[in-house]
Amino acid sequence: MTSHSVPATLDIGGIMARIPHRYPMLLIDRVIDIVPAESCIGIKNVSANEPCFQGHFPGHPIMPGVLIIEAMAQTSATLVVASMEGVSCDTHIVYFMTIDSARFRNPVVPGDTMHIKVKKERTRGNVWKFRGEAYVGEKLCAEATYTAMLVPRDQVQSNA
Repeated sequence: MTSHSVPATLDIGGIMARIPHRYPMLLIDRVIDIVPAESCIGIKNVSANEPCFQGHFPGHPIMPGVLIIEAMAQTSATLVVASMEGVSCDTHIVYFMTIDSARFRNPVVPGDTMHIKVKKERTRGNVWKFRGEAYVGEKLCAEATYTAMLVPRDQVQSNA
């Protein structure tokens, strides 16, 4: 890690410059309170227009737990890339490696604003371990511990 200027907040453009996800799989709208290489908070404004709610569940829409965990991972990946000089979604990809101790406590529904608090537990080389918690208001909705690996794009295998 190098010491370079990292903004305290990233809007959707700043997020998209750091991770390759796009609609419908881009699951965070803003990242705030960035402490480089340590922690940040992702913001997800949950909308009834999102494709997952057509089938999960008709008449009783609930955000799937796997998408909440994915939003945690995207928040963490944004933090990793924002923390490193010369790294962007054009040069590197952050891959999920493990998910441990995932717990779902309260449902997330359309109209909610989810605050995803991520904190680095440790790094070893290009592997980062995080703890994530997703809140709506003061209610803890989900939590997990997970690891991810930063990989240069020129080392990414293509199936093309």
